[in-house]
Amino acid sequence: MSEAPPVSSYRNRILAGLIILLWLSVAALGGPRFGDIGDVATNDQSSFLPESAESTVVSERLGDFQDSRSAPAIVVVTSDTDGGRVNADSLGDIPAQIAAAVDRGTDTSGTEVSPAIPSEDGQAAQIVVVPPESAASADAVEVLRAQMGSLLPEGLQAQVTGPAGFSADLAEAFSGIDGVLLLVAVASVLVILVFVYRSPFLPLIVLLSSMVALCAAVLVNVALARSGAVMINGQIQGILFILVIGAATDYGLLYTARFREELGRHADSWTATAAAIRGTWRPVLASAATVIAGLLCLLFSDLASNAGLGPVAAVGIAAAFFTSLTFIPAVLGLAGRKAFWPKVPRCTEQDLDTKTEISTESRNIWWRIADVVERAPRRIAAGVGLLLVAGCAGLVALDANGVPTSDYVIGDSDARDGQTTLDTHFPAGTGAPTYILVPQKYSETVGDAVARLDGVQSLGSGDESDHPVVDGQVLLEVTLVDSPYSDAAEDTVREIRDAVGDYGAKVGGTTATELDTKETAVSDLNVIIPVVLLVITAMLALLLRAVVAPLVLLVSTVLSFGTALGIGAAVFVLVGFNGSDPSVPLYAFVFLVALAIDYNIFLMTRVREESMVHGTPAGVRRGLVSTGGVITSAGIVLAATFAALLVVPIQFLVQLAIIISVGVLIDTFLVRSFLVPAVTQILGDRIWWPWHFAATSPRDRQPERQ
Repeated sequence: MSEAPPVSSYRNRILAGLIILLWLSVAALGGPRFGDIGDVATNDQSSFLPESAESTVVSERLGDFQDSRSAPAIVVVTSDTDGGRVNADSLGDIPAQIAAAVDRGTDTSGTEVSPAIPSEDGQAAQIVVVPPESAASADAVEVLRAQMGSLLPEGLQAQVTGPAGFSADLAEAFSGIDGVLLLVAVASVLVILVFVYRSPFLPLIVLLSSMVALCAAVLVNVALARSGAVMINGQIQGILFILVIGAATDYGLLYTARFREELGRHADSWTATAAAIRGTWRPVLASAATVIAGLLCLLFSDLASNAGLGPVAAVGIAAAFFTSLTFIPAVLGLAGRKAFWPKVPRCTEQDLDTKTEISTESRNIWWRIADVVERAPRRIAAGVGLLLVAGCAGLVALDANGVPTSDYVIGDSDARDGQTTLDTHFPAGTGAPTYILVPQKYSETVGDAVARLDGVQSLGSGDESDHPVVDGQVLLEVTLVDSPYSDAAEDTVREIRDAVGDYGAKVGGTTATELDTKETAVSDLNVIIPVVLLVITAMLALLLRAVVAPLVLLVSTVLSFGTALGIGAAVFVLVGFNGSDPSVPLYAFVFLVALAIDYNIFLMTRVREESMVHGTPAGVRRGLVSTGGVITSAGIVLAATFAALLVVPIQFLVQLAIIISVGVLIDTFLVRSFLVPAVTQILGDRIWWPWHFAATSPRDRQPERQ
């Protein structure tokens, strides 16, 4: 073949060295920030709601009526024998000891502790603990759980629950995100890459690129969070880690596959590097841009936790894109063919771009799959389509109306157990009251209306002499009959709002915050999904310069999402999950449509490239054969990285891991391998409408079979 003259090897080595040094410097700066991302994260539900939400308005005003705005912790004291009695008088000095212990343990002063409140059945007592600073709530719970055993008289035991207790359990569950989660994800990817490459060096190079990208993403996002530009919580943190590792590895796989291909065409590794970059940057850029566009649609969300994920994850995808097309090419350019040892690619001295036949070496399983699709495209399309539709049947089991805070953590939860004990011996609404902010002149009217509701256990007096008046408003405290984390309590809050809305009253508190969060999440779901569909359709139309092809890809991807969600819903029922948060299908949709469509982008850009030379029927075959192995590997890697979320004992993340992992595998093995190629074969050149092209010769437009 006619080999292009190699570019200056010395100049390229210097440039590659500088690129590697630059990225390693970024990694050195970003690595120490892994701990900081947890410091800037918040898991307070009320901080995610829009300012216009009733519960947010009440939360902002609580400090005007109460000495502390900290979430209370409730210590529930019971006998260590079933049915044993608890003598509240014997706990007389315990509150003072608790206050002293919390002040010492949190390095604060002024902890408010109520007297021991006995239950009517005499089998329990509760003590309400309110730290002086909201930042000290988690530390206060830790102190209480560590020291209550030594503070109580013999024969008694304690559990710590209440809003502060649940927040502490949630924080503890998220504590393994930057350790265990990252380790599991990296280990899973390493095993897959070793199997794919069968080389000791390439997996390490690709993984190093992923970690460099993650360091860069963490560095930028910590700065954004500290400036107040984005809000990060534990869920966003975990998703960021997984997303960057998965995307960077996928992009790295695509580049290394093309680099190996170019090494077979060019004797000089730098010439092969330039050719690999030219052949890779467009589909990878299209993929990254599509994912980023889909993620940024989350900015339309009213929930800060959803809106924050958009730019945070977009930064991660951008980092993955740049490292994959700069860091990996620089490292592989320096290493050359040795990076692929022991299976080193050799230059064939034949320009494969001029070949009209696919080499015998390429006639692997993907050749056979392409042959099956080409021979019976209608049967393949119908069969796969029916299979996917059947999987959607599980959607009837989907309950995405939200889950109570008490069910967020999977496994042991002291707060959940304590709440159960509290509900057994006290009015269930104790410890997490509902607040009503009402104009002073309507306080008695509102109080009377609320007291008549069946779901209300007790109500602080509406008499203004019993409550301070601040800016013409009074704060009423309501204890509900049902647990503050139950659906029944949320129904009562709705009834309260209906009863007092005409008087300018606002209803807040723990239950109201949960209700507002769920309703806002449902609203986000209805708004964002259509926006994502429109944006990604437009991106695909620009990329493929067609109308029909983008619609085919979008419909197939949405169908695979429905199948994954249906299978996930069935699994949730089998394992006993109590419903799903409305954000679960939203996140799953955004990620599956944006990420899974990547593989169809990689496939169809190659099919389009081949079809311009060989015609659509042969282009489908050549595109499927040339991309099948690397895209399948990329899909398995992405599914494995999201499956790593299963190690985090948070129901939201576990459900997301199941849906996305299943969805990626469905898209990889069914949609991209069979459905899309089959539909493309059926439509032929019409798939590219309204753009038309002709192959270079009639011979090239014939199917390639042997």
